[in-house]
Amino acid sequence: MRLERTIPILRMFDVEKAREFYLGYLGFSLDFEHRFHEGAPLFMGISRDGLPLFLSEHHGDGTPGTHVRIDVIGIDQLHAELAKKNYKYMNPGIVEQDWGQRELRVYDPFGNQIAFSEAIAG
Repeated sequence: MRLERTIPILRMFDVEKAREFYLGYLGFSLDFEHRFHEGAPLFMGISRDGLPLFLSEHHGDGTPGTHVRIDVIGIDQLHAELAKKNYKYMNPGIVEQDWGQRELRVYDPFGNQIAFSEAIAG
């Protein structure tokens, strides 16, 4: 047996707000969208740099307020990229944590928290 990867499923309640935040602001790409029929809840897959996330309108898929940590290399570049976008709902900074990580935290429109984390060199 071999475990391959984890793909978080985050709950969303507004597709346009999700697209604005994840695709526009965070720079993820849309991989797929799925509905069982017209008018059904949307399930979508997005990714950036090979890192996948799933977003779902389905009841029971994810809980609002979920906290996801994403390890990164180059957190300063990510911070600069996000700052250039002048996203009117957020302007995150980098915080040096006591446990040896630098973190950039963002909150999506549905209360989910994403902490981009990079180990402090040393």
